[in-house]
Parts: sequence; structure tokens; C-alpha cells
Amino acid sequence: MSAHSTDSNVRPDPDAELVAIADYVMSTPITSEEAFETARYCLMDSLGCAMLALQYPACARHLGPTVPGTTVPGGVRVPGTNYQLDPIKAAFDIGCTIRWLDYNDTWLAAEWGHPSDNLGAILAVADYLCRLAAGVSPACQRPAARPTMRDVLTAMIQAHEIQGILTLENSFNRVGLDHVILVKVASTAVATKMLGGTKAQIIDALSHAFIDGQSLRTYRHAPNAGQRKSWAAGDATSRAVRLALMTLNGEPGLPSALTAPKWGFCDVLFKGNPLKRPRAYGSYVMENVLFKIAFPAEFHAQTAAECAIQLHPLVKDRLDQVERIVLTTQESAIRIISKTGPLHNPADRDHSLQYITAIPLIFGNLTADHYEDKISRDPRIDALRNKMQVVEDPRYTREYLEADKRSIANAVQIFFQDGTSTAKVEVEYPLGHRRRRAEGIPLLVKKFEENLATRLPSAQAQAILELCQDRTKLEALPADQFMAMWTTAV
Repeated sequence: MSAHSTDSNVRPDPDAELVAIADYVMSTPITSEEAFETARYCLMDSLGCAMLALQYPACARHLGPTVPGTTVPGGVRVPGTNYQLDPIKAAFDIGCTIRWLDYNDTWLAAEWGHPSDNLGAILAVADYLCRLAAGVSPACQRPAARPTMRDVLTAMIQAHEIQGILTLENSFNRVGLDHVILVKVASTAVATKMLGGTKAQIIDALSHAFIDGQSLRTYRHAPNAGQRKSWAAGDATSRAVRLALMTLNGEPGLPSALTAPKWGFCDVLFKGNPLKRPRAYGSYVMENVLFKIAFPAEFHAQTAAECAIQLHPLVKDRLDQVERIVLTTQESAIRIISKTGPLHNPADRDHSLQYITAIPLIFGNLTADHYEDKISRDPRIDALRNKMQVVEDPRYTREYLEADKRSIANAVQIFFQDGTSTAKVEVEYPLGHRRRRAEGIPLLVKKFEENLATRLPSAQAQAILELCQDRTKLEALPADQFMAMWTTAV
């Protein structure tokens, strides 16, 4: 006779991490003025990136109703367009435009990501709730109040925190999962709360976010890097809104979604490792978030581009005399964005350390247009890429991981055929780092103003700029009035 074990069907208490997230969004007040001020700049920067992205047909073709020709009376607006969509598709569209050019904020730790990706879900839900409250959209039950932009900023701080804290010691990329899993988790938590969910419903919705099929990172890496990485965040935010709405419609959760032996997230997808949370949820991430102010490029290469711009005057007339270029960087940059061989599309190029360095050496600048095919055909780019040697500096790697530094250092040195060389130019902290806030914020506002001008008429852009620079007025404004300011005729 052989013995057979049986599985206990007694439901456990919900996983501790699901409870911690739900407790945070339901019960932890956000009191940090620095966090709210930074969130305001994050809102500006993210929507400015969205306006700039709308210039690119590859982005614009993803937008609009899922089924062409369908309409949603009183639907959610998509900034920079005339679309009115259901909140699930609107979250996709907003998230897609914010993320498309790899120009919105970022966060680097054991895992990395872009916390402002969550704004797709937050703005979609806020506009949806306002439209319901005003009676513009049909609904059986009206919300008690219209969310204000203060509510939006609060949700942004919370989503940044959930996503960012879970990256501090959990490396999803090391098991092949893309960081947008945490966009889905964070957006699910705050969307469920915004929609009126209880603590128990937030826990239920979060359990579904973790047991969902998760995106593989292969679309960010050679040889498969492609534009899916530009809409993956929009996909995650839309799924979060879907899960939140399903839960509020009565869908029960799965209490041990993370820890169930053999079948739970940790055993199936995280190599048996538990999720770690080294600090309590608060407002740490928003206060320390990294802005991409100067360049639309993967963040590990931002300081390399700064170095290249400094070197441009010294090499622009000697490009044919370059013998080799030494790029000194961190281990993460080597693992994620150092690549040789052909680069097949803009999404491939903006995740190439060598390409991101070559462009400023040649042109003295780096913009989204530099990733397009017309520029990439310039033979000087690949000529320089082929002369680059990428080496790791252990100090750069160490200080990248140190909590009190979080540097993202790169250095570039050019050696010429006649035996001469430039100095080794080093930049340890990129322009968008918290250590460079005073220098960076005026340039962030300038970036916002310039990005608005690419999509909106001057009077409309000026009204948005003036509102966003007055935090008191901005926070008091109902979210639907804010969203209405961004609509266009086409």
C-alpha cells in the first residue's frame, strides 16, 4: 500500500504583504509636503511626456476605442486627444502615451521601473468617478463626491510608494519578469481604493494582480527589444482597473496568492523566495524619485549622455580619428543595455548604452527623434559604437546600490589614433536625481512647457502651465475639470 498526502482546503488568513498594502492605502495619512510638491512636478512631467509621444504614429495607432467606431457616452478623456473611452481602455491609452518615449520618471534599486506609469490608472479612475458623480456617465450608483487633484496626487504618492518599496530588495528581472508587474499591483491597490473599495476588497483585488500571468522581460533585451516595452505599462494599468472593477462587482480573492505552497506566486514565479519589504510604506519613493529631465533614454545611461555632451566640442571635428572609446559604468547598465550588433527599432536604440552615448558625441544633443530610422542610418553612429569598450567600475556598482547614494555613474574617455586622448569625463548623479533637484526642477518645468507646445494651442498650453504652477488651485480642482483642459479637437 502506498500513502498519499492530501491538501488541506482550509483557507488561511490573507498574505501579510497583501494586508500591508491594503492597510497603507486605507489608513496611512500622507503628510509630507515634499512628497506632494514632488508629485505635482511628476504629474506635469508625465503628461508632458504624453504630449510629446503623440507626435509619433507608432504610439498614436494604439489609442482610441478597442473596437473602432464604438463610443462611450460621458467616457474618460485621454489627454491630448478627443477620445472618450471606458476607464479600462483609457487607462491603457494614458499609460501608453506617458511611457512611450522612456522619458517619464524612474526608480532604481534591486528592481527598477517607472512609478509614474501608474498615472494611467489613477487619472482614468478619477475622471470616471467625476463623470459618474456629475451624472454625465450612466451608472446605478453615484459616488458621494468628485475626486479632486489633491486626491490624484495622494494616489500618485501611494502608487509610487508601493511600486518603489517592493523593488528595494526584490529583483523580479532576475527571474525573468518585467517590472510592470509592480505597476499592475500598485495601480490595482489605489484604483480599488479610489473606486470605494474596502480593505478586504483591496486585498482581494491585489491577490488577482499577483496571480495574473506576468509579462516576461524579453521585450526589453537583446535580441527581442521592441516597442512592446513602450505599451507594457499601459497594459498593466488597464488590467489593474479591470481587476479593481471586477472585485467591486463581487469577485472574491485568493488569500494565499503569494505564499500557497507549490501553486502560489512565490513558489511558481519567484523561485520560492518570499517578497521582502525592508521599510514601512510612507512617502519615501516620491520624495526620492528620479526624473528624466535631459534625455529620453534608459536611466542607466543618462549620465553617459551627459558625459558625451561635455565631450562633443572636443570630438565633433575628429570623429574619423577616434581609435577607441572607453565607457565605464555600473553592472546593471552592462547587464541591461550594453549591446552590440544591429539595432532594429527606436525601442531597441533607446535601450542601448552605446547608441545613447554615440548620439551626443556626434550631434551634441539627444532627443526622441534621434532614435528614428532617418537618424539611425547615419554611418557615424555604428562606427563609434564599434569602437566602444564597456567596463565596470566596482565602485559605481556598489554606490548604485547604497541607499544613501543611489548614484547612477558613468564615465567616458576618447582615445585618438595619434595617441592623444580626452580627459576621462565622469558624472555620478544624473540631472534628475534628488541631489540635483535645485538644478533640475527649473529645467523640468521648461521641458513641460516645451512638450505642451508640441500638441496644444498656445492659449490652452498656457492655461495648463499656470494651473500646474499653482499647487493650491491645482489641488482644489475636481479631476474632471483638469482632464477637460487637456482635450483637443482631434
